[in-house]
Amino acid sequence: MSDHIRNTGPMLAGPRCDAKTRSGGACRSPAVSGRKRCRMHGGAHGSGAPRANQNARKHGLFTRDAIAERKRIQTLLGEARKLLEAMK
Repeated sequence: MSDHIRNTGPMLAGPRCDAKTRSGGACRSPAVSGRKRCRMHGGAHGSGAPRANQNARKHGLFTRDAIAERKRIQTLLGEARKLLEAMK
């Protein structure tokens, strides 16, 4: 008889992948050592898109400049709203 069951303890006790599956549950695969994801969800060396991947860019809605501009506009609108309230 194999002693396989006795040797699975350390593997089962290791950290799990923190990715979500399409069904909404957590991935139950073991995380790659030194990372938070399993090999299927981006923990493997060299996985994922390179930084500043121009091929994945579609519209620029979430670039740093666009986000900063929206924050400035929200601040300006908030100040205008306060000024209008003070004028009443």
